[in-house]
Amino acid sequence: MKSAAEVFTLEKTDGEARAGVVKTAHGEVQTPVFMPVGTQASVKGVSPDELTEMRAQILLGNTYHLVVRPGLEVMEQMGGLHKFMRWNGPILTDSGGFQVFSLAKIREVKEEGVWFSSHVDGKRLFLGPKEAVRAQVTLGSDIMMAFDECPPWPCSREVLEKSLERTLRWAKLCREEQKATGTENLLFGIVQGGDQADLRKRSCLALQEIGFDGYAIGGVSVGEPEKEMMAAVDASAPHLPVDRPRYVMGLGHPDQMVRMIGKGVDMFDCVLPTRVARNGTACTATGPASVRKSTWTRDEGPIVEGCGCYTCLRFSRAYIQHLIKAEELLGLRLISLHNLFFNLETLRLARGAILEGRWQSWSREFLERYQRGGTSKEEEENHDV
Repeated sequence: MKSAAEVFTLEKTDGEARAGVVKTAHGEVQTPVFMPVGTQASVKGVSPDELTEMRAQILLGNTYHLVVRPGLEVMEQMGGLHKFMRWNGPILTDSGGFQVFSLAKIREVKEEGVWFSSHVDGKRLFLGPKEAVRAQVTLGSDIMMAFDECPPWPCSREVLEKSLERTLRWAKLCREEQKATGTENLLFGIVQGGDQADLRKRSCLALQEIGFDGYAIGGVSVGEPEKEMMAAVDASAPHLPVDRPRYVMGLGHPDQMVRMIGKGVDMFDCVLPTRVARNGTACTATGPASVRKSTWTRDEGPIVEGCGCYTCLRFSRAYIQHLIKAEELLGLRLISLHNLFFNLETLRLARGAILEGRWQSWSREFLERYQRGGTSKEEEENHDV
């Protein structure tokens, strides 16, 4: 474990909101930050050059999926994930712990780790804490995540307690393996505990006893209501060290990120920008908007007036709607480029507001504007084009 000063610089606070810098082997990351998700070494429909142009700082990959395909032998031969996907910036990799939740029907949890039946060809695959760390070392991850068990929502307190104790045992093994490999790359521990505030506090304190370079709040965005999600962050963030980065996993709704920045969170990731783009939904300052609205049919304006993304600088709402209705792939790409830029720019603006001491007024105005209109979150995620 590196010292706090080697990992993170806290530049400014405004209330609980924080602006800082995370230091990695492939460069510094200014926070608050949104991390586009490239689960299988690709942010869907978007090239690394396009991500660079929109000033994405750090990407997220997934250990389980990359172990399944193309496999660690290929990744090692290719020189690691950065060279493989031609991305020169930092990369954070999930350990595969989320797949313990998302692939519950094809996995078996044991004390030593998890047996998966590959979702590709059905072959048996084992991932445990040591294996997950070694895999991430092979991938060359700048920020590795500890292997954890992400419990479903809802579940009983008994299940949550057993799951948490297992996650803490695995966290210790991950930390030992990090030391054994001699890697200089960072390792974050993951807070679990479901909807039980005392379990989350216990998790935070136990992880700090083990000692990690940073800390993630896990077990959120797994189907629970927004109120429960916010409560989980409230029960976790105050018990995490102020001099290390804090990361909420799997969350990317702009309004939720802004709220969580106000609770002291620094880092976020989510597939939402590209997923909702494939459903014909664009992110806007007044909430998500369906591009199929009749008012867009002859609208010559961009998705968002004043937006600096590739899409808004070049194309009209009418053209984008036409592409979606015609089922042209370009339409999905153009909305994806806009949505990713929107999330990245929102957090850049949030950072600027914190540094300038304007966080309270900026966040209040953002949330009031965002909630004035737009599609509901349920419609945003489920609408079929």
